[in-house]
Amino acid sequence: MTPAEIAPKDRLIVALDLPSVDAAEAMIARLGDSVSFYKIGYQLAYAGGLPLIGKLADRGKKVFADLKMHDIGNTVTRGVESVAKLGATFVTVHAYPQTMKGAVEGRGSASLKILAVTVLTSYNDDDLHAAGYRLSVSELVEARAQQAQVIGVDGLVSSPEEVGSLRKIVGHQMSLVTPGIRPAGAASGDQKRIMTPGRAITAGADYLVVGRPVVEAADPKAVADAIHAEIVQALG
Repeated sequence: MTPAEIAPKDRLIVALDLPSVDAAEAMIARLGDSVSFYKIGYQLAYAGGLPLIGKLADRGKKVFADLKMHDIGNTVTRGVESVAKLGATFVTVHAYPQTMKGAVEGRGSASLKILAVTVLTSYNDDDLHAAGYRLSVSELVEARAQQAQVIGVDGLVSSPEEVGSLRKIVGHQMSLVTPGIRPAGAASGDQKRIMTPGRAITAGADYLVVGRPVVEAADPKAVADAIHAEIVQALG
Protein backbone atom coordinates (compact mmCIF):
# COMPACT_ATOMS: atom_id res chain seq x y z
CA MET A 1 0.00 0.00 0.00
CA THR A 2 1.38 3.39 -1.00
CA PRO A 3 1.13 6.35 1.41
CA ALA A 4 -1.59 7.92 -0.74
CA GLU A 5 -3.73 4.80 -0.27
CA ILE A 6 -3.65 4.93 3.55
CA ALA A 7 -6.78 6.51 5.03
CA PRO A 8 -5.81 9.38 7.37
CA LYS A 9 -7.74 7.80 10.26
CA ASP A 10 -5.82 4.53 9.85
CA ARG A 11 -2.52 6.33 10.34
CA LEU A 12 -3.07 6.59 14.10
CA ILE A 13 -2.55 3.30 15.93
CA VAL A 14 -3.61 3.48 19.57
CA ALA A 15 -1.64 1.16 21.83
CA LEU A 16 -3.93 -0.71 24.22
CA ASP A 17 -1.25 -0.91 26.90
CA LEU A 18 -3.75 -1.86 29.57
CA PRO A 19 -3.85 -4.58 32.25
CA SER A 20 -6.97 -6.49 31.20
CA VAL A 21 -9.34 -7.21 28.33
CA ASP A 22 -12.11 -5.45 30.27
CA ALA A 23 -9.98 -2.30 30.54
CA ALA A 24 -9.17 -2.51 26.82
CA GLU A 25 -12.82 -2.96 25.85
CA ALA A 26 -13.77 0.03 28.01
CA MET A 27 -11.13 2.17 26.30
CA ILE A 28 -12.24 1.03 22.85
CA ALA A 29 -15.80 2.01 23.74
CA ARG A 30 -14.65 5.46 24.92
CA LEU A 31 -12.72 6.02 21.70
CA GLY A 32 -15.61 4.89 19.50
CA ASP A 33 -15.30 5.80 15.84
CA SER A 34 -12.34 8.10 16.51
CA VAL A 35 -9.91 5.18 16.26
CA SER A 36 -9.84 2.47 13.60
CA PHE A 37 -6.45 0.87 14.36
CA TYR A 38 -5.26 -0.63 17.67
CA LYS A 39 -2.05 -2.19 18.94
CA ILE A 40 -1.99 -5.15 21.30
CA GLY A 41 1.39 -5.65 22.95
CA TYR A 42 2.88 -7.76 25.71
CA GLN A 43 0.82 -6.45 28.62
CA LEU A 44 -2.58 -7.10 27.09
CA ALA A 45 -1.56 -10.18 25.09
CA TYR A 46 -0.36 -11.92 28.25
CA ALA A 47 -3.56 -10.87 30.05
CA GLY A 48 -5.73 -12.86 27.63
CA GLY A 49 -5.89 -10.21 24.91
CA LEU A 50 -5.00 -12.23 21.81
CA PRO A 51 -8.62 -13.27 21.10
CA LEU A 52 -9.46 -9.55 21.06
CA ILE A 53 -7.61 -9.35 17.73
CA GLY A 54 -10.30 -11.36 15.99
CA LYS A 55 -13.12 -9.56 17.78
CA LEU A 56 -11.81 -6.17 16.69
CA ALA A 57 -11.27 -7.40 13.14
CA ASP A 58 -14.90 -8.59 13.07
CA ARG A 59 -15.93 -5.04 14.04
CA GLY A 60 -14.04 -3.61 11.09
CA LYS A 61 -11.02 -2.46 13.11
CA LYS A 62 -7.39 -3.13 12.26
CA VAL A 63 -5.00 -4.64 14.79
CA PHE A 64 -1.24 -4.47 15.15
CA ALA A 65 -0.01 -7.53 17.11
CA ASP A 66 3.13 -6.09 18.66
CA LEU A 67 4.68 -9.40 19.74
CA LYS A 68 8.30 -8.62 18.81
CA MET A 69 9.12 -12.23 18.03
CA HIS A 70 12.74 -13.32 18.15
CA ASP A 71 13.73 -16.97 18.24
CA ILE A 72 15.15 -19.64 15.97
CA GLY A 73 13.74 -19.37 12.47
CA ASN A 74 11.41 -22.39 12.64
CA THR A 75 9.82 -21.20 15.89
CA VAL A 76 9.20 -17.75 14.42
CA THR A 77 7.72 -19.29 11.28
CA ARG A 78 5.22 -21.33 13.31
CA GLY A 79 4.39 -18.36 15.51
CA VAL A 80 3.66 -16.11 12.54
CA GLU A 81 1.50 -18.82 10.97
CA SER A 82 -0.61 -18.79 14.14
CA VAL A 83 -0.85 -14.99 14.28
CA ALA A 84 -1.97 -14.90 10.63
CA LYS A 85 -5.05 -16.92 11.64
CA LEU A 86 -6.06 -14.37 14.29
CA GLY A 87 -6.94 -11.61 11.84
CA ALA A 88 -4.15 -9.15 12.66
CA THR A 89 -3.02 -6.58 10.09
CA PHE A 90 0.57 -6.23 11.38
CA VAL A 91 2.87 -8.35 13.54
CA THR A 92 6.34 -7.37 14.74
CA VAL A 93 9.56 -9.33 14.84
CA HIS A 94 13.01 -8.16 15.83
CA ALA A 95 15.16 -7.25 12.83
CA TYR A 96 17.64 -10.12 12.94
CA PRO A 97 18.09 -11.83 9.56
CA GLN A 98 17.13 -15.37 10.68
CA THR A 99 14.11 -14.04 12.54
CA MET A 100 12.92 -11.95 9.59
CA LYS A 101 13.37 -14.84 7.16
CA GLY A 102 11.36 -17.13 9.44
CA ALA A 103 8.59 -14.55 9.70
CA VAL A 104 8.36 -14.04 5.95
CA GLU A 105 8.14 -17.81 5.48
CA GLY A 106 5.41 -18.06 8.11
CA ARG A 107 3.39 -15.26 6.52
CA GLY A 108 3.22 -17.10 3.21
CA SER A 109 0.31 -15.79 1.14
CA ALA A 110 -1.64 -14.43 4.14
CA SER A 111 -2.64 -10.77 4.27
CA LEU A 112 -0.68 -10.30 7.51
CA LYS A 113 2.16 -7.78 7.16
CA ILE A 114 5.52 -8.33 8.85
CA LEU A 115 7.12 -5.34 10.57
CA ALA A 116 10.76 -5.51 11.63
CA VAL A 117 11.72 -3.62 14.79
CA THR A 118 15.01 -1.88 14.06
CA VAL A 119 16.11 -0.37 17.41
CA LEU A 120 13.75 0.22 20.33
CA THR A 121 12.84 3.88 20.87
CA SER A 122 13.99 3.66 24.50
CA TYR A 123 17.58 3.03 23.27
CA ASN A 124 20.27 5.57 22.49
CA ASP A 125 23.89 5.04 21.42
CA ASP A 126 25.04 4.43 25.00
CA ASP A 127 22.40 1.73 25.47
CA LEU A 128 23.52 -0.03 22.29
CA HIS A 129 27.15 0.08 23.35
CA ALA A 130 26.21 -1.34 26.75
CA ALA A 131 24.47 -4.20 24.93
CA GLY A 132 27.63 -5.00 22.97
CA TYR A 133 26.94 -3.18 19.69
CA ARG A 134 29.67 -1.09 18.08
CA LEU A 135 27.31 0.72 15.71
CA SER A 136 25.38 3.88 16.53
CA VAL A 137 21.58 3.81 16.58
CA SER A 138 21.35 5.38 13.13
CA GLU A 139 23.94 3.00 11.66
CA LEU A 140 22.24 -0.10 13.06
CA VAL A 141 18.78 1.06 11.99
CA GLU A 142 19.95 1.63 8.42
CA ALA A 143 21.80 -1.70 8.26
CA ARG A 144 18.76 -3.60 9.51
CA ALA A 145 16.49 -1.74 7.09
CA GLN A 146 18.61 -2.82 4.15
CA GLN A 147 18.54 -6.44 5.33
CA ALA A 148 14.77 -6.34 5.87
CA GLN A 149 14.18 -4.99 2.39
CA VAL A 150 16.22 -7.78 0.79
CA ILE A 151 14.48 -10.47 2.86
CA GLY A 152 11.01 -9.27 1.88
CA VAL A 153 9.70 -7.76 5.12
CA ASP A 154 6.69 -5.48 4.64
CA GLY A 155 7.61 -2.62 6.93
CA LEU A 156 9.88 -1.21 9.60
CA VAL A 157 9.39 0.05 13.13
CA SER A 158 11.76 2.83 14.11
CA SER A 159 11.79 6.07 16.01
CA PRO A 160 10.57 9.08 14.02
CA GLU A 161 14.13 10.43 14.10
CA GLU A 162 15.23 7.77 11.60
CA VAL A 163 12.21 7.96 9.28
CA GLY A 164 13.76 10.42 6.83
CA SER A 165 16.88 8.34 6.26
CA LEU A 166 14.87 5.11 6.07
CA ARG A 167 12.57 6.53 3.43
CA LYS A 168 15.62 7.22 1.27
CA ILE A 169 16.71 3.60 1.65
CA VAL A 170 13.40 1.78 1.14
CA GLY A 171 11.40 4.32 -0.86
CA HIS A 172 7.69 3.60 -0.62
CA GLN A 173 8.09 -0.15 -0.94
CA MET A 174 7.88 -0.61 2.83
CA SER A 175 5.60 0.87 5.49
CA LEU A 176 7.28 2.95 8.19
CA VAL A 177 5.67 2.68 11.62
CA THR A 178 6.82 4.99 14.39
CA PRO A 179 6.31 4.71 18.13
CA GLY A 180 7.87 7.40 20.30
CA ILE A 181 5.11 9.83 19.30
CA ARG A 182 4.29 12.50 21.83
CA PRO A 183 1.83 15.36 21.27
CA ALA A 184 3.23 18.77 22.13
CA GLY A 185 3.39 19.13 25.91
CA ALA A 186 3.09 15.40 26.66
CA ALA A 187 5.61 13.73 28.95
CA SER A 188 8.30 11.72 27.15
CA GLY A 189 8.27 8.98 29.80
CA ASP A 190 10.84 6.26 29.05
CA GLN A 191 11.13 7.19 25.36
CA LYS A 192 14.42 8.77 24.27
CA ARG A 193 13.86 9.36 20.54
CA ILE A 194 10.51 11.12 20.18
CA MET A 195 8.63 13.52 17.89
CA THR A 196 5.21 15.18 17.62
CA PRO A 197 2.59 13.59 15.31
CA GLY A 198 2.76 16.33 12.69
CA ARG A 199 6.54 16.32 12.49
CA ALA A 200 6.63 12.51 12.21
CA ILE A 201 4.17 12.51 9.30
CA THR A 202 6.09 15.31 7.60
CA ALA A 203 9.31 13.31 8.05
CA GLY A 204 7.76 10.40 6.15
CA ALA A 205 6.08 8.12 8.68
CA ASP A 206 3.10 6.11 7.43
CA TYR A 207 1.67 5.08 10.80
CA LEU A 208 2.02 6.59 14.28
CA VAL A 209 1.77 4.48 17.43
CA VAL A 210 0.49 6.40 20.46
CA GLY A 211 -0.26 4.78 23.80
CA ARG A 212 -0.06 6.58 27.14
CA PRO A 213 -0.88 10.10 25.85
CA VAL A 214 -4.23 8.69 24.67
CA VAL A 215 -5.17 5.91 27.10
CA GLU A 216 -4.08 7.84 30.21
CA ALA A 217 -5.81 11.07 29.16
CA ALA A 218 -8.87 12.40 30.97
CA ASP A 219 -10.58 12.52 27.57
CA PRO A 220 -8.94 9.91 25.30
CA LYS A 221 -11.30 10.58 22.42
CA ALA A 222 -10.44 14.29 22.38
CA VAL A 223 -6.71 13.49 22.33
CA ALA A 224 -7.16 10.99 19.49
CA ASP A 225 -9.23 13.51 17.52
CA ALA A 226 -6.54 16.16 18.03
CA ILE A 227 -3.84 13.79 16.77
CA HIS A 228 -5.96 12.98 13.71
CA ALA A 229 -6.35 16.68 12.98
CA GLU A 230 -2.59 17.16 13.25
CA ILE A 231 -2.01 14.22 10.88
CA VAL A 232 -4.45 15.62 8.31
CA GLN A 233 -2.81 19.05 8.53
CA ALA A 234 0.65 17.52 8.06
CA LEU A 235 -0.53 15.57 5.01
CA GLY A 236 -1.64 18.92 3.65
